[in-house]
Amino acid sequence: MNRVTRVLRGGFALLVLIAGTSCGGDPPGSSSSSSTTVAAASNVASVVVNGGPTASDPTVNTLYTTVTVCVPGSTTECQTIDNIQVDTGSYGLRLLASAVSLALPISLASNGNSLLECTQFVDGYSWGPVATADVQVSGESASSVPIQVIGDSSFTVVPDACSSTGPAEDTVASFGANGIIGIGVFAQDCGAVCVSDPASGDYYACTPAGDCVGVTVSLTAQVLNPVPLFPVDNNGTIIDLPSVSQPGAATLTGSLIFGIDTESNNASGSQTVLTLDDGGNFITVFGGQTLSMSFIDSGTNGIFFNDSGIPQCTTDTGFYCPTSTESFSATLTGQNASSVTASFSVANAETISTDDPTYTVLPALAGTYSSATTTFDWGLPFFYGRPIYTAIQGYSTKVNTGPYVAF
Repeated sequence: MNRVTRVLRGGFALLVLIAGTSCGGDPPGSSSSSSTTVAAASNVASVVVNGGPTASDPTVNTLYTTVTVCVPGSTTECQTIDNIQVDTGSYGLRLLASAVSLALPISLASNGNSLLECTQFVDGYSWGPVATADVQVSGESASSVPIQVIGDSSFTVVPDACSSTGPAEDTVASFGANGIIGIGVFAQDCGAVCVSDPASGDYYACTPAGDCVGVTVSLTAQVLNPVPLFPVDNNGTIIDLPSVSQPGAATLTGSLIFGIDTESNNASGSQTVLTLDDGGNFITVFGGQTLSMSFIDSGTNGIFFNDSGIPQCTTDTGFYCPTSTESFSATLTGQNASSVTASFSVANAETISTDDPTYTVLPALAGTYSSATTTFDWGLPFFYGRPIYTAIQGYSTKVNTGPYVAF
């Protein structure tokens, strides 16, 4: 999972979750329309960047939408939940237990005990049972989808192999959302590894007393990306957000479009297509470095990469604090050898909080990616002003077969 929960939150206490280019001519705090105009349609969900569900501790550069879940087969036992983070760097729907009022059926492991999952993000872990729900986003729906319910009070004993991976993210406050919908390039959240290896550290069979053992899980029983389960518009997504001028804006609204080349509003055009490797990565060449584990991730709240020449913040450690905003460029290359050069800016993460404390949209927020020397994480600000196409592995569009990203 790529979601980085290190983000700056309100008051800029360092929390979780590339910088996009500024739009010349726009006053600070304004936004302008992106190149794609999306009409209201059943395959379009509204998305917003704002402070999220915790007013006292707002997030920054975090993209939210609304999801409806139902008890499988029911049309009356349903709940609509807002402030669900949209994440192209993970796979599957995960809801905070405190945000769910439904009695969703818990999945069982092969030995008959409850099936639980340890979801390991870059910045921490989330623990909770796998449940089944009918899922609807805008006019798209999927039946009997395995999802994760995080922080369920019936399952409080966490195996050491899970809890040792970082701090727990099992409350709305620590998660920064009521849940997360992972719509990345893969259909399952673990794949073949969890089918064959019970010690993968992902799935566990647990007794009511909290005795848990690692188990294998079939592909269809894993927490699943809901997009491939839609009857149509199921080969990928497009996130379309307006551009934002520096230093930022209070909020930003846009569209999450389901399907690529399946409707009149999701056609491929002149975008550069970067095909991805089996890990969902491409190559970024930046500052003389060839970074082979690079990815585009709407679930990350800044651009994260390593450059010893950029001063780091002393208070908000892990973020960059240059004396003035600096401009950079990098070349992104896919497995298909297709390349594109992208420009981005890096601002002082500590001083942008003084420009306007109401800003939750920061187009030049960036920091270090300390856990890997071969990674460039192009987070949500890279989406500002450029529609990003994410095609799912094995699914075809008019221009290529996933996994790929295009913009």
